[in-house]
Amino acid sequence: MLLIECPHCGAREESEFSYGGQAHIERPKEPEKLSDEEWAAFVYWRDNTKGVYLERWNHAHGCRRWFNMARDTVSYEVLAVYPMGSKPPKLTMKKYV
Repeated sequence: MLLIECPHCGAREESEFSYGGQAHIERPKEPEKLSDEEWAAFVYWRDNTKGVYLERWNHAHGCRRWFNMARDTVSYEVLAVYPMGSKPPKLTMKKYV
């Protein structure tokens, strides 16, 4: 079981959290002006990074607050947890082939 460090509650089991997708995706300022293709790209297309990935998580069975996490998708290692609205921390990127 993965332990996730909630920035508000401390370390908890992964089963208490809900994954919220890629972090730092900005909603279009005028979505009504987007074409169907542009709207579909915003809704469905996300990075599929091998290595460090920035994600949103919700402590669904705890404080119910959202936060961001930097996680290595290869090793599943949690590299950093930081509050919503914050910039991601500087991380050393591992190179995967």
